[in-house]
Amino acid sequence: MTDLSLYRNIGIFAHVDAGKTTTTERILKLTGKIHKIGEVHDGAATTDFMEQEQERGITIQSAATSCEWDGHRLNIIDTPGHVDFTIEVYRSLKVLDGGVGVFCGSGGVEPQSETNWRYANESEVARLIFVNKLDRLGADFYRVVGQIKDILGAVPLVMTLPIGIEDQFVGVVDLLTRKAFVWDDTGNPESYEVQDVPEDMVDRVEEYREALVETALEQDDDLMEAYLEGEEPSVEALQACIRKGTIALSFFPTFCGSAFKNKGVQNVLNAVVDYLPNPTEVEAQPEVDLEGVETGGKAIVDPQAPLRALAFKIMDDRYGALTFTRIYSGTLSKGDTVLNTFTGKTERIGRIVEMHADSRLELDSAQAGDIVALLGMKNTKTGHTLCDPNQPATLEPMVFPDPVISVAIAPRDKAGAEKMGIALSKMIQEDPSFYVETDEESGETIMKGMGELHLDIKVDILKRTHGIDVDVGKPQVAYRETITRRIEDSYTHKKQTGGAGQFAKIDYIIEPGETGSGYEFISSVTGGNVPREFWPAVEKAFGVSMDEGTLAGFPLLDVKVTLTDGGFHPVDSSAIAYELAAKAAYRQSIPKASPQLLEPVMKVDVFTPDDHVGDVIGDLNRRRGMIKSQEAGITGVRVKADCPLAAMFGYIGDLRTMTSGRGQFSMEFSHYAPCPNNVAESVIAEVKARKAAS
Repeated sequence: MTDLSLYRNIGIFAHVDAGKTTTTERILKLTGKIHKIGEVHDGAATTDFMEQEQERGITIQSAATSCEWDGHRLNIIDTPGHVDFTIEVYRSLKVLDGGVGVFCGSGGVEPQSETNWRYANESEVARLIFVNKLDRLGADFYRVVGQIKDILGAVPLVMTLPIGIEDQFVGVVDLLTRKAFVWDDTGNPESYEVQDVPEDMVDRVEEYREALVETALEQDDDLMEAYLEGEEPSVEALQACIRKGTIALSFFPTFCGSAFKNKGVQNVLNAVVDYLPNPTEVEAQPEVDLEGVETGGKAIVDPQAPLRALAFKIMDDRYGALTFTRIYSGTLSKGDTVLNTFTGKTERIGRIVEMHADSRLELDSAQAGDIVALLGMKNTKTGHTLCDPNQPATLEPMVFPDPVISVAIAPRDKAGAEKMGIALSKMIQEDPSFYVETDEESGETIMKGMGELHLDIKVDILKRTHGIDVDVGKPQVAYRETITRRIEDSYTHKKQTGGAGQFAKIDYIIEPGETGSGYEFISSVTGGNVPREFWPAVEKAFGVSMDEGTLAGFPLLDVKVTLTDGGFHPVDSSAIAYELAAKAAYRQSIPKASPQLLEPVMKVDVFTPDDHVGDVIGDLNRRRGMIKSQEAGITGVRVKADCPLAAMFGYIGDLRTMTSGRGQFSMEFSHYAPCPNNVAESVIAEVKARKAAS
């Protein structure tokens, strides 16, 4: 049996362009997994193996790889930084025990870093921080540490200090051992010397070391007492305290370096082994029953326990579908039959492989703590639990956000229609935040996703991977509707058709709910005027009706329906009759309740050089944006605003034009807000015209 204490399942996550993939490359080189370093900007990085990734220099899919360091096995997942692919980060963090957050030394805490950090907090993942790119112009380690405190509200435990800055950056000082690691200019990660601390840094090193010791010793009262009495703790004792605090999420050990120049990556690797938890030290995943209620059981990391594994990613390659799976407890062998609790069907394990980006190593079995890919799974999708058929249990499923943007696509030729259907169903399996549906009225195929880039990549994959040329329509925004007035109303459904008829009378109140509450149904009927067994029929019928609003047919949000009274007939009343009554009541009352169109508002975070701030803000105002804050940095200004998605199409092109190509932005969905009247009118008119034309 493998010793689980020698396992580390870690992810590398950060904002786009902070250097995650480059850091992963360096780790693979240091651990002897690859012999030649590939560069992102040359399109040759090991973990970026999709054509689209190589061209754009960004990571789209999270890639898994394994390597060895200091006798420990590291399973590493390199995650995307781009906001449209946050879902990849979310599901990777879900199955990892620890992570390395990479921050850019000059950019600092960027918008996407915040989102990823928030996800990691929700998943309670222990992390190290690596402040990268200290060789870049405008890099400032101490400023970034300050931002981590202020913006993320985290406690960075500074473990190393940089020697020199920007093009003078030569190495780091390890605060625990008070030793300086200085690299030469060859770019070889192994060619460094251990020296004494440079004289001009002695005071600063002592100051930061003292802060490190005090923070670490808060984890052990006895050591703290001894320290206050003047006893210096040993390095081993400090390391034990740091490990304890890191796993408890009390603080985050912070390192610095330059992955591109191969400086400081070893310290991070040592820290992964020293401070990040092994699979047995992480709180066990709670088990839930089929209704999603916790059973009180835990998936304890033990190879002897019943099998519990979570499929967290599906990837299609030339050999068929690969199901990436994290095994939480038990052992999985080739030829085993496992139960998928979501579908209720059993599946046979064909092959088990260990992945290294897009190459693989065959395995006979895998056990608790492993991350492996399975071949031959037919019905397993992302978020499904695989378990022992004799002792079933489900792990907490993943929740994915709703898409905010959609486009219509059509194949250029008839022959491509069938191919497109097959290709899209594969892509849906791979990416849970990507949806495809057919418009019932027009018969068009609609793709829905998290942003323009997301859908752009999908069209590109269709074209390149599957060889299907498609015409893409104009992006459509996912509008919603709501009501603004309280309405008390009544509806009677009567139908007499020889023999038994249909009768249902309902009195009800429809009123606006709280923002974000969705659909709420209450019954306050007393005295049996509407028998209790018919309430679910009324609730269901109103709920189904909410899928289509009365203004332009968009789903209705945040509505509360109260059933107050009604009437029934002992013979003619039935669930169907009440259902029909509720549907008609919906159509009768919603138009009276002053319905209103809602539009998705995005959190926009724009970086612009100082001399273009006025243009950028003026442009955001024109796009109906609400400016929230402005923060001046060394290299420019960050402007945060709330903007409606409808006004943000093609923004990247306009921003680059305004800022001579130096501006950057990211956006993510924030909330739904009422649409101004003129916008609402034109949207409703457009929908009506579309329906009339189809």
